[in-house]
This record gives sequence, C-alpha cells and structure tokens, in this order.
Amino acid sequence: MKLTVIMPIFNEEEFLEKVLERVRQLPDPKEIILVDDCSTDSTRDILKHQESIPGTIVLYHEKNRGKGFAIRTGLTRATGDVVIVQDADLEYDPMEIPGVIQPIVDGKSHVAFGSRFMGKIEGMRFPNRVANRLMALTASLLYGSQITDEATCYKAFSTDLICRMPLRCERFEFCPEVTAMALRLGEKIIETPITYRARTFEEGKKIGWRDFVTAMRYLIAYRFRPVRLLDKPVNQTQATENVRS
Repeated sequence: MKLTVIMPIFNEEEFLEKVLERVRQLPDPKEIILVDDCSTDSTRDILKHQESIPGTIVLYHEKNRGKGFAIRTGLTRATGDVVIVQDADLEYDPMEIPGVIQPIVDGKSHVAFGSRFMGKIEGMRFPNRVANRLMALTASLLYGSQITDEATCYKAFSTDLICRMPLRCERFEFCPEVTAMALRLGEKIIETPITYRARTFEEGKKIGWRDFVTAMRYLIAYRFRPVRLLDKPVNQTQATENVRS
C-alpha cells in the first residue's frame, strides 16, 4: 500500500531538512508532496534541491494562501492509497506515521488520527491545552463520536475519500472542516497515541486564538450542513490554482 505524505510549508528553513530526513526513513512505497506557501525565508532554496529526488513532488504557491489551501494543492497530485499530513517542523515525529495509518491499512477505517492526548505531550502551553480539549469535546458532542484530539496534525485518510471531500479551507480550519466532513459522512475515526513536542511562537509556531474561534465555528456549522462527496476526485481533475511545480 502506497503512502502519500503531504507537507504544507511556510518559512520553515530551520526544521525542513531534518523533517524530510525522517520522513524519507519511512518504509516504501511512498511519495512526498511538498507545497511551499510562498515562503519569504530560504525555504525555497532548500526545496529547489528536493525537486530532483525520486518520489518527491515540489509545488509552489505564487502567493500565500494558508495551510489548508496548501494541503488541497497537494491532494491534486496524490497517487498513494493513503494520505497523511506532516507539518514541516519537529512537533510530530514522522516515525510514528506507520502506527497512525495502520487502521486504514488493516481495513478497519478510512480515517485515522494520531492523538496527542492519548500519548505524550511536552511543552504545550495551558491555553493551547484547554483550547484543544474544548475542540475535541465539541466535536464529540456535536457528532456523537468520541474524539480526543480534533486538532492533531496527524490526520490520515484513504486517498479516494479525502480527494472526494468538497474542502473549502484555506488556513488552519482544515482540521475542523475535514473532521466534521468525515463524521457527517458516517466515517469512523480511529485514534492512535502519538508523541508531541510543542514549539513556541518564537520558534515559529503560527496558530493563534483567532484560529480557535474559527475552528469552533466550523465544527458547529458543519453539524447542520449537508455534505456530499464530489463526483470526481480532485487528484483526477488536477484543479490547481496559482501553483507551479
């Protein structure tokens, strides 16, 4: 079973090469799709050296669109059987990806999350911990499914499912939107414990309190919004916008 790792990237010159080194240690077959969201540091110089590496696709946004849009761009080029999102920093350990996707590989589910709250958390600020707990509780209550970590980066899907979801997200609302859509479609989300080492805003963390408000709004809105899968997966339509490879 082939794995597609989509990595949205914005100004990650410090950690990018280290993360890629670890991702490439994952078992084959796999493909790595790197989507640069118009970085202004030396990230693009690093990515230029990645373009010729087998199994690697590098895409560039010509203007900053946000994490969600970068993931959607990556989905248009996904050819694996399973897709997982990997942030371009060291908060999440790529060596835990095989465990996260195992429920999909085993045919137990089409959606699998890596849960920080079932595993080990280091350095998460108290306000962030509270916000994450509230989002997980809200998702659980609204959709009748026990979710311990709605906002985790490690979200894995069967490719056919996520590529047929009518995603509209552009920023960090990818997490609540894709979670809500999966649950509205009746999909079972299986969570696996993972390790999380939080970084500070000084180290490059980008999500803030406004994103928490947006996430809550998305979770509530999609509870009452019909969700219908696209007739044709986005990785068959190649619908890219403001992107070059």
